[in-house]
Parts: sequence; C-alpha cells; structure tokens
Amino acid sequence: MTTSRGLRGAAVLAAGALSWGLAAGPAAADSIRQGQWAITKYDAAGVVWPVSQGEGVTVAVIDTGVQASHQDLTGQVLAGADFSGEKSDGRVDTAGHGTEIASIIAAHGHGDQAGVTGLAPKAKILPVRVALDGGDDIGNFGGTNLAPAIRYAVDHHVQVINMSLASAGLRTDPQVRAAVEYALSQDIVVVGGTGNQGDHQAPVTYPAAFPGVVAVGAVDQAGAVWAKSNSGPETTLVAPGVGIYGASNKSDTSYGNGTGTSAATAYVSAIAALIRAKYPQLSAGQVINRMIKTAKMPDGAGAVPNDKYGYGIASPSKALAANPAVDQGPKDNPLAGRAESQGGPEAGTSAAPSGAASSAPAAATPVASGGSSSGGGGVPGYVIGAGGVVVVLAVVGGVLLARRSRRGVAQPAAPQGAPQYPGQYQQPQPGTAPNPYGQQPYGQPSQPGQSSQPGQPGQYPQQGPAAGGGNPYQQ
Repeated sequence: MTTSRGLRGAAVLAAGALSWGLAAGPAAADSIRQGQWAITKYDAAGVVWPVSQGEGVTVAVIDTGVQASHQDLTGQVLAGADFSGEKSDGRVDTAGHGTEIASIIAAHGHGDQAGVTGLAPKAKILPVRVALDGGDDIGNFGGTNLAPAIRYAVDHHVQVINMSLASAGLRTDPQVRAAVEYALSQDIVVVGGTGNQGDHQAPVTYPAAFPGVVAVGAVDQAGAVWAKSNSGPETTLVAPGVGIYGASNKSDTSYGNGTGTSAATAYVSAIAALIRAKYPQLSAGQVINRMIKTAKMPDGAGAVPNDKYGYGIASPSKALAANPAVDQGPKDNPLAGRAESQGGPEAGTSAAPSGAASSAPAAATPVASGGSSSGGGGVPGYVIGAGGVVVVLAVVGGVLLARRSRRGVAQPAAPQGAPQYPGQYQQPQPGTAPNPYGQQPYGQPSQPGQSSQPGQPGQYPQQGPAAGGGNPYQQ
C-alpha cells in the first residue's frame, strides 16, 4: 500500500509496490469490485462463501493500525491496541498499510456489490498497531514493540495472526522469537510474507523465516511468481499479490491498488480464517496441513515443494473441502521443525547476525493420514514481508523490502540495515488505466457528485499460465 509519507524503512510490510488513490462514488466502487481478480479467480461467491465466510474467527493484523471507519470495514474491526507509542485502540491508521491488509482479509464492501470485499468477509479484525517511531514515517520504526504486540494478540484469543512486515534483524531478536514461539504454542496460525527483494535474489526474511510460520510469496493472475517475491526453502505457499485492490486510509471512501507479498500474506490469512470457521475442531497444524496439501502447483513449475512456490498457490475451495486424511492426522504444526537457511542463533543466546547462510534445510513435509509430523522442537514462527503491505518493525539490521512512493514518485531507499514495508501504494495520476502490476493507478479518481470513468475495470491483460496450460487457481 502506499501512504502519503514514504514508508521507507519499515519492517517490511508483506506487500509490495502498491498504488493508492481516492475513488469516491458508486461507479468507482463498482469498478474496484470488478477489478478484484483474486476474488474472481477463486470463484469466492460460487464455491467459497457458500461453505465459509470466516464467521466467528478473529484475525490479528499486526501492522500500522486499521481505519475502522472505512465504508467497507464498518463493524469488522474490534478495539485493539497501540504499541507505537501513541494512544489509540488500533483503529486509526496514518500510514495506510494496515487498512489495506485488513480489507483484503475481511472487508464486506457496501451497497450493491460495490467496493472491496475480503476473502473472509465475516471474520473480525483485531488491529495491533506497532511502532511508527518517526510519526507517520515507517522508515524510523524502532522494532522494539513487535514482541509485546504478538503477545497481546495471543492473549486476546485470536485464531490467526497476520504479519505483513519483515526485517532481517528480527532473526537475532530473542524477544520476537519467544513471542512467535508463544503464539504457535497457543494453537494460532501465524502467517507472514517472504519479502519483496526477490530481484536481488534475497532469501525469505523474518519473521516469515522462523520455524512454524506460514511464509507466503506473491503470484500474478497467470500463476507466475512475482519477480520481487523473496524465495527460499522456507517458502510455504504463494497467493495473489499483483495488482491487488484494497481500502485506503485517504478517506472512508478511498481505495488503492498495489503489488507485493503483504497482500499475498493477507489472502493466506483469510484462507486460514475460512478453515477455522468451518472446522473449529482442527488444530493450527491441521489447518496449515490443509492449506499445504490442497495448494495448486502450476504445470511445469517444478518439484513440490520448491523455493519459489513452496507447495503451490493457496486454494480456499480445496482447503475447505472434506479432507479426513489431514483432519485425522497429527495435530502438530508441520513447519515447526523447519531449519532456517540463514542460520538461527544458538538456543538460549542472542547471537549476532551471521554473514554466511547455512546449507539449505530439507523442506517441511506435510502430514499425511496416519503419518507422523515432520515437526519436533524448534523455534516457531515466521511471517513476512508480502508481501504484501504493513506493520512496521524496524530492528537493527532489518531489510528494506520495498521502496514506497508518494504520488507516483519513488522515495529514496532506506539506509542499509533499515527494515522496510513490502507493500507500497502509489498515488494515482489522472487518466491512467488499470495495471495488474500496481505501477499505474486505477483510472481517474472521482469527486463527490461526479461519476468516475475508470478504464475498462477488471480487464487485466492475460498472460497465460506461468508454466503450461489451465487455470493455476483451480484444480
């Protein structure tokens, strides 16, 4: 997502370069709904929502806060907490990233099929706002408040934690490790983005790379992995993250479009919420196993799992289908025993970052019916960067996942070592057409009392499957 201020060094929001702009009025809102290609690809109205809409499930969005007054989020956002040093209950967002992420998960739209709808539109959002130490400038995020934010979410009985943020420095933060481990021990599905530096062949960043966390990369409409989506053996799943619409904090009727692992992370969190609503008896590990075992690997995309796709594109309809082989299997988190390719600190220490990565670990193996868990001990939890657009966690040595831009003008990169938000929205320029890569805004913003004329809503260029034929989002 994008904010009016450069989100330059923020603990990488799991999103990517997102383009945000104002869009008021029914015409614009309807076009926004038509432009939600992920909802269409997943056939949410036809095969997902008749089975589950996320009722009774609360997803913690640890991010920049959530603008609860947005027309598509009214009633969806609970009173949460603010660990940014400001006084709020989390239902305020001066940066914009958290609002976007919350809407991808649980927005309900408004009017007659207008506005943004989340994939789990009846789930609730618990906003947990974290450190914007420099006011609205996420680039100054200090990173000292992520651990208590995670613990707050756990103690308020959420079923899913979404962290669309990332920083390499989190790897050696013992408090964050312990907090993630605490969340995993309390039967919570923890989801994070892999990061938005893939063009530099960057590895999966933290907290997504922690054992036990569902690490999510971003793909486009054709099922191809986004070029800047970080990859590595920790990658668990991929999800829609290119050209994704979400609610904006610019006003209660504004929207944005962006790209990154932050948005992809939000979609996987929504799928976890759908499963937990439909099958409340399942453990977090069994929920993760459902997502892993029902993911769709595009034809020709390689072995399962692999560093770019993990186990494949997350599928809500398949993950919701009857699956006794998984449901009767072990309750353990199948990712809990995963090694860290970058090398984690020794147990009981807060080791300094190591320059060399350890040899790649064996990939986590999903639990089959009657099988044993691949888990075991290990420090739990990793959550991204998504992608992919959101909470700021700047820890020493953090990795800047994406450059934020304001009004279409790129901001300078954060200093080396500063964490960054992966999801960045840009201010749209008048008259531009929709672009699935989120680099161009979605048409001319409308003013109150005027009709909006966005160009060809929802008609994104078709690129064909990433590898082979067929729809990579359908089995």
